[in-house]
Amino acid sequence: MIQRIGVQTRWSDLVVHNGVLYVVEVPASTDADITAQTREVLASLEDSLRQAGSSKAHLLLVTIFLDDIRDLDAFNAVWDAWVPQGAAPVRACIEARLGKRGYKVELQVTAAVIPAE
Repeated sequence: MIQRIGVQTRWSDLVVHNGVLYVVEVPASTDADITAQTREVLASLEDSLRQAGSSKAHLLLVTIFLDDIRDLDAFNAVWDAWVPQGAAPVRACIEARLGKRGYKVELQVTAAVIPAE
């Protein structure tokens, strides 16, 4: 069974299949700096994880897209304070032209969904 949450014409906000959550997060603002956008994206991700029955401790893979790779240190400063110690996922970081002018960061995430007991 595939569960789709927040289905739009072009995408779903969340997709869960076989106990794995798939989600992409983008910033809410296009005029903020990388630090603010990273905080926005991680807060939104945390909400998405909770909504799907997961958490940041259950991240499996995160692909980070930055519009400027020189922002990696600023991204990492926020990320390192956010990710639970001992629960860091597999991670890749790519410099890319993002889909909306002003986006500085976008995350593609897979996470385990833990069934309720």
